[in-house]
Amino acid sequence: MAGPLAERALVLIGFMGAGKTTAAAQLASALGATAIDSDRLVEQRLGRSIAEEVEEHGEGRFRAVEEEVVLDLLDRVDGGAVVSLGGGAVLSPRVRAALGRHIAVYLEADPETAWRRLGSGRSNRPLARDRQRFLELFRAREPLYNQLAKAVVPTGTPPPLGATEPLGKRVAWALAALRELPTGARLLWAWSRVAEYPVFVATGLLRQPAVREGKVVPPKLRAGRSFLVADRAVVGTYGLLLWPQAEVVEVSGGEQSKTVEGAQRIWRALARAGMRRSDFLTALGGGVVGDLAGFCAATYQRGVPVVHVPTTVVAQVDSAYGGKTGVDLPEAKNYVGAYHQPAAVVVDPATLATLPERERNAGWVEVLKTALIAGGWLWEKVAGGGELDEEVVFGCARTKCAIVASDERDAGIRQVLNLGHTIGHALETATGYQRLRHGEAVGLGLLAALRLSSQPALRRQVEELLRARGLPTELEGTSVEAVLEAVGRDKKRVGEQVLFVLVQEPGKVVPGCPVPAREVAAAIAELLAGRKGAAR
Repeated sequence: MAGPLAERALVLIGFMGAGKTTAAAQLASALGATAIDSDRLVEQRLGRSIAEEVEEHGEGRFRAVEEEVVLDLLDRVDGGAVVSLGGGAVLSPRVRAALGRHIAVYLEADPETAWRRLGSGRSNRPLARDRQRFLELFRAREPLYNQLAKAVVPTGTPPPLGATEPLGKRVAWALAALRELPTGARLLWAWSRVAEYPVFVATGLLRQPAVREGKVVPPKLRAGRSFLVADRAVVGTYGLLLWPQAEVVEVSGGEQSKTVEGAQRIWRALARAGMRRSDFLTALGGGVVGDLAGFCAATYQRGVPVVHVPTTVVAQVDSAYGGKTGVDLPEAKNYVGAYHQPAAVVVDPATLATLPERERNAGWVEVLKTALIAGGWLWEKVAGGGELDEEVVFGCARTKCAIVASDERDAGIRQVLNLGHTIGHALETATGYQRLRHGEAVGLGLLAALRLSSQPALRRQVEELLRARGLPTELEGTSVEAVLEAVGRDKKRVGEQVLFVLVQEPGKVVPGCPVPAREVAAAIAELLAGRKGAAR
């Protein structure tokens, strides 16, 4: 259950230079709380600055005093406080244990940004004078910050277009909402140059009073009405758990709904119901519903906000984030669309338990794809057969949102998210969107991409992972020529050439790679049952 608001302080953690002291003051002002800086308390106890202490006696005595001060602080503060901790305070196991009764908010700044903020070696901080040592400290501490974080808030980025308040005040409402959710709930503050939004993740989230009361919806939207676009297969189960809805438009969750005609049906339903630009859409369902509702939100009266409540694996780990919306044409998938960032994403992994096994397994392919892109702990867990839990969902969301923050409009690095999708989409098109679920097609596309990447061992490993979940590793009923024709219509082509995303190793994925046509044909042929000889 959620801990009482009065008992859970917001405790800001993160590397030096992340801006914790400034953010704590902003948050405290917005929430009517008291800002407390542990470094200032440590200096009061020492009777001198931390820099002077470390210069004269080294780091050991300072860390002992810091541990004592922070433990006392965490024992006595409550929800009326916003605490900023020194960057190395989390090195103490006792401090890490004490953080468990509070909400640890990781202010995530890349080390280069932090280094510049601290004067690029001209800081009065002894640990911020040597760049190599500074970077080594960051790499050593980052896993601890990630392990402890209940909320992750990127810093060091410029405010999105139109934002006038400082970061701490912009994120305050979402952190206040997090305090009313279960103790295991997590928050990711997603950012791009045009928008920012919270991602709430918790098992059982949709059954929390804070959701029903709309506290996970940005305050600026609450003055308007919500209009729900929902998959008719789940609206009866989850629709009444959400904030009040002025109107409900039900759609089929299948790819056949994601058409211009399907969008027109929603537009007209919203117009008949009197939806205005001061209102917002809520999308409840899987990737198809999110893409379709997001496209309608982007275009209805030239744009209204949308809040995503994803209920499938694909949507929870991938499609609900990043603002890509669209519909299909008979000629190609996602050929008509718009970029339209959500206003919030509300994720309850408990909804995945009711999915049919085939759909759940097909969606897991997006987890596999994201893990290949991310590498590190996420790849190790997924490759080791780890279950799809809150940690994996949150890790996938962080991976995608970080990539989108670097390249919102798909001009460069964001294209890595298309790993497996070029041939996967072509397989869907060549089979008329009838025979393969999206994830099944992407799984086949991953196998093709790994062949094109000259990674036979990794391809075999991925093939075994797909088979272990009953996913197809070959396909009947189409031809190399039909798939190649669909590949040629890929919307990401440059001139006459379709570029591919290739894998060097998990965590090292390269977009924009030209591949000879004969190799593409061979990779497709290898997927077609009974045609493997053509690939050799």
